[in-house]
Amino acid sequence: MPDFSIGVDLGGTNLRIAAVSSDGKLLEKVTLGTKLALGRDHVIGEMCDAIQNLSGKYKATGNFLGAGIGLPGLIDLQAGMMRKAANLPGWENYPARAEIERRLGFPKNGARVVLENDARVAALGEHWLGAARGVENMAVLTLGTGIGGGIVLGGRIWHGMNGMAGEFGHVTLEPDGYLCGCGNRGCSEQYASASALLRMAREAIASGQAPALAQAALSDPEFGAKSIYDLAIHGDEPARHIFRSFGSYLGLLLADLVNVLNLEMYVVGGGASSAWDAFAPGMFEKLRQCSIVYGATALTDPLKSSSSGKKGSPSAESQSAFERQTVITRAVLGSDAGLYGAARVSMLSG
Repeated sequence: MPDFSIGVDLGGTNLRIAAVSSDGKLLEKVTLGTKLALGRDHVIGEMCDAIQNLSGKYKATGNFLGAGIGLPGLIDLQAGMMRKAANLPGWENYPARAEIERRLGFPKNGARVVLENDARVAALGEHWLGAARGVENMAVLTLGTGIGGGIVLGGRIWHGMNGMAGEFGHVTLEPDGYLCGCGNRGCSEQYASASALLRMAREAIASGQAPALAQAALSDPEFGAKSIYDLAIHGDEPARHIFRSFGSYLGLLLADLVNVLNLEMYVVGGGASSAWDAFAPGMFEKLRQCSIVYGATALTDPLKSSSSGKKGSPSAESQSAFERQTVITRAVLGSDAGLYGAARVSMLSG
């Protein structure tokens, strides 16, 4: 029987825990609300209870290898410390790994806890079982409220000098642009994230030139990226313009990554990636314009090859067809990428 690990995806809203076998089978998944108002000890307690329940339930199927924990923010990997976590108040400079291991009684029988950034475990998940399955070297950009990123080289996460590699959301696209929460101006997440879409929509509404957007904002209490997308695909020109701008900035970011990294594949995931058909044409146009490497190595029709979003397209099983070509495609695992990747990082830690 195959061994298994526990993967944990801890977000500001949901706490998700899954048992995953070493051959990639999802054994069971548990979803809980992240009760941040009750404090980090309560959240850690619920997490550890779920890890213990799942590991005990499936120990008869194989060896329990440990738990991988995907966390949003900056992590000191060696010390097992949460350094900064914008969506987890009270978790700064918190020795999360030591506390989780204490509650679980780890290390035990070789099982241990591994902390990792949430975007990087999502990258590992897409590499292991998703869009980049079978691809040696790849990167993932996750488009959510901000922009996360992860790089996988030779099947393992590339951490850089101190675990901070892959901060794609803070690549400068406009030197004198909008102020970012990091203190810099013009960061990519100010132009190519879900929050950027909302800012552009509000600016369009304020100009008085976007009546449909204005009406949607008034009538929809959850007005956001999906609302703007719905208008765009129904032909509303101000909404379409927003996605053209979004795609152009995302293409500029990808052009920088392609020129510098020269990887086989770049996978675009996160909630905002569901608007692929609205922003991808502008993204590919800017990519060809700004990346000499992409211009020399791109697929003939990248939109056709990456539009389906189905697992294995254009990935692992037919990788030989894409040798020496740069592939830009959509993620296929959705929110489960982080769970698979967190479990995988535990398997690779031994």
